[in-house]
Amino acid sequence: MARTRNQHYRLLAICAAAVLLALLANSAQGAPAIDADRFKDTKVTSQPVAGNVHMLTGAGGNIAASIGEDGTLIVDNQFAPLAKRILRAINKIDGDQPKLVVNTHYHFDHTGGNEAFGTAGTIIAHDNVRVRLAGDPDLTRAAMPTVTYDDDLRLHFNGDAIDLIHLPAGHTDGDSVVWFRGANVIHMGDHYFRDTFPFVDLDSGGSVEGYIANLETIVRLVPDDIQVIPGHGTLASLPDLARTLDMMRRTNQIVRKALADGQNADAMVTAGLGAQWSSWGQGFISEERWIRTLIRSAGGVVATP
Repeated sequence: MARTRNQHYRLLAICAAAVLLALLANSAQGAPAIDADRFKDTKVTSQPVAGNVHMLTGAGGNIAASIGEDGTLIVDNQFAPLAKRILRAINKIDGDQPKLVVNTHYHFDHTGGNEAFGTAGTIIAHDNVRVRLAGDPDLTRAAMPTVTYDDDLRLHFNGDAIDLIHLPAGHTDGDSVVWFRGANVIHMGDHYFRDTFPFVDLDSGGSVEGYIANLETIVRLVPDDIQVIPGHGTLASLPDLARTLDMMRRTNQIVRKALADGQNADAMVTAGLGAQWSSWGQGFISEERWIRTLIRSAGGVVATP
């Protein structure tokens, strides 16, 4: 079942780093409090990536923007209170109100601006994104994707062929990556947290094994020199993405071996994953939460932290 906005915020507050904890701690107070208290110092900035594709950062998931003769297309749109700042950042790089808005998945740090941008543009997403967003009674029709797809979809916009590729049962059950073929750029959504442990939403159809398989697919599929926009983190390359894939394979093996040896969750947390991976727990997901995610995804019993 899809979570409501407030349920999703509470989940993020459990697993987020300190800065996101501060942003989300008072989620039950509603959007006006969010705007006034949590994002007042957030700046939305942009950087060119390749071709007509730019990357925008602020709070929440990274945004890709294609700006050209057909208009503006954006991939993801962060939190609702940032919509005006996102549009101003787009205007500064000669873009305008987006005609097309792609959602890589349903989480509100990537779709919070749907209502603001969906009133003037067309929202496109996987079928399951619409299903999950439609389960939130707080959202209006303007926030819903009006074009959905089951597997893959190709858009032709600003002289580029843009492929929306569904990745099943990875981060959630409705994730897509967005490949700007002409610009040689791919937006990974939350199938990529750069150099940190990822958030795998097991309650929304995600799985560690599926996430690994999806990354393997992308690494095989794309060119070696492609530019990679993470869901969270700085602009990256294919070797950077491959490093995350290697981490996931190896830490998953560590936990599966420990399970086979009869270790319980608390013992695994105490032992940790080793010094090699210590820095990866400094981001959105701590080492302990990553270990418990690996255990649960593998079918093990996760003790209450």
